[in-house]
Amino acid sequence: MKQILLINDVVGYSHVGMVAMLPILTYLGHPTYNLPTALVSNTLDYGKFNVLETTDYMRGTIPVWRNLGFHFDAVCTGLMFSEEQARLVSDYCKQLHGDGTTIFVDPIMGDGGRLYNGMTERQVELMREMVSVADLTFPNYTEACYLTNMTYREEGLSWKEACTMLDRIVQLGAKSAVITSARVDGHSCVVGRRSNEPLAGFQQNLADGLYFRLDYDEIPVLFHGTGDIFSAVLIGHLMKGEPLKESTQTAMNVVSRLIDRNRDLPDKCRGIPIEQCLDLL
Repeated sequence: MKQILLINDVVGYSHVGMVAMLPILTYLGHPTYNLPTALVSNTLDYGKFNVLETTDYMRGTIPVWRNLGFHFDAVCTGLMFSEEQARLVSDYCKQLHGDGTTIFVDPIMGDGGRLYNGMTERQVELMREMVSVADLTFPNYTEACYLTNMTYREEGLSWKEACTMLDRIVQLGAKSAVITSARVDGHSCVVGRRSNEPLAGFQQNLADGLYFRLDYDEIPVLFHGTGDIFSAVLIGHLMKGEPLKESTQTAMNVVSRLIDRNRDLPDKCRGIPIEQCLDLL
């Protein structure tokens, strides 16, 4: 049982971000806590939204937690809303990492070849800074393109190009990386690169090789929040001691089952009602 801190935005209307991740990690047996980066009225694709950035609250909370001696076995960071916030979280993660905390970074920025509504090139730079402190980062293909300055292509990329993209993410400072929603040599897949050396926070099969690829059959339904579900399941199983490649496959399987069960829901922007689907985990 590992204590996990989520540093991400809280969306009022939708099962995305922290709202999607908390019940999954709790169900998997991990006490889970939160440090919100912003309060967001709803997902941005509704076209209208309200955002309250919480940097002042974060700046005041972190020293209180330090004074109280709170400990986290892992931290997962998500959406950052300002340079000051990214620096604050980056510095906090570096301090925690020095105490043995595993750092996961979900560089939430975009999908389908473009940035999400409200995202800017400056936020891409902030995400590169966050990735630099990660034991593991898991961008989707679009986000990986922005992180590495590689061109997004609808047809995807070759296996050699996928390995190059993973290498460039590691060159940013991340110890290991997983890229979701990729298309490699014509196949939908998730690709990953383990660390060059053993990591204290989670297991890797060093005998499997440096890179891995896991193919899947794509379900033609787009739900908001599936990346957050993938992240939560991946982290939950990694922190239970399961290896990186196997945990990645488990997260893929769970997301597929959740999409298939809920594919007929009319409002995909609201995400998947995860509390009603915990039996699929």
